[in-house]
Amino acid sequence: MPDVPAFKRVPPAAPDWLSTEARAEWDRVMPELSRLDLVKESDRAALAAYCEAWAVFRDATETVQREGLTIEAKQGTLAHPCVAIARNAGREVRSWAAHFGLTPSTEQALARSGGDDGNGEENPFAAGPGPG
Repeated sequence: MPDVPAFKRVPPAAPDWLSTEARAEWDRVMPELSRLDLVKESDRAALAAYCEAWAVFRDATETVQREGLTIEAKQGTLAHPCVAIARNAGREVRSWAAHFGLTPSTEQALARSGGDDGNGEENPFAAGPGPG
């Protein structure tokens, strides 16, 4: 079996430019991702994109909740633009979340694959004895 590079698992610092909601999401997921050694410094951009997509999803969803699913326009009743924004951002969130094992199905896929990055540590998702 060929040697695979061992990545240094140092959690990235949050970018200063993250929106408030994106920063809150970063702060929510980073402790668990760090605990499981799933992130490294070079994951910063992907994690930032995930967090900003989450912020857009939340903002668009809250707008639809306040203003409704439809708007009145010259052409008649139309879907509120934030419906499509929320749908697209939700897809982006789901896609980015999968890269970090943040969904139940991708967590299971990581557990099955072994997720060995060559650092000699056990896969944190693999079934096995728990703490204690």
